[in-house]
Amino acid sequence: MNKFIGKEILDFKLNAYQNNEFKIITKKDVLGKWGIFFFYPADFTFVCPTELKDMQDHYEDFKKENCEIYSISCDTHFVHKAWADASDTIKQIKYPMLADPTGEIAIFFEVLIKELGQALRATFVFNPEGKIMLYEINSNGIGRNAEELLRKLRAAKFVYENGDQVCPAHWHPGENTIKPSIDLVGIL
Repeated sequence: MNKFIGKEILDFKLNAYQNNEFKIITKKDVLGKWGIFFFYPADFTFVCPTELKDMQDHYEDFKKENCEIYSISCDTHFVHKAWADASDTIKQIKYPMLADPTGEIAIFFEVLIKELGQALRATFVFNPEGKIMLYEINSNGIGRNAEELLRKLRAAKFVYENGDQVCPAHWHPGENTIKPSIDLVGIL
């Protein structure tokens, strides 16, 4: 059994920075809609701002899917604000930037690089009940793609809503799905 798929996210309470304000985000706040925990190593780095911008560029598409994005690093919410103040790219971010300075969330998801105090580049998509539907963990030198994540989110939503059907490779909404049966074994 996979240790993450179907696992419920932990009960948490974290400081966050969003739209030039500090706020507190809890597990209760993220339930009831789809969510993405988008871990990245650190503020004021190299690949991270390109990924956060890519997610921002597709943020409205994620919101149309009833999905909230939560970027997470082991920096404080004060550092998130300083980064937004210093960077025109990060200033554009509209989704919550969660602060995990104790590494509590990163430890739960097993993505903390303890000796660096940073998280791996990891993505966890969870359903409205807070159960993980998919995840991806990259080496920190490998950036992610928001368009592909959006496609995977849509596939996860389809499977969640239509449990008797599955989505083939490269599937997009409106395309054919597969209803598993003995007649299809070895044919596709």
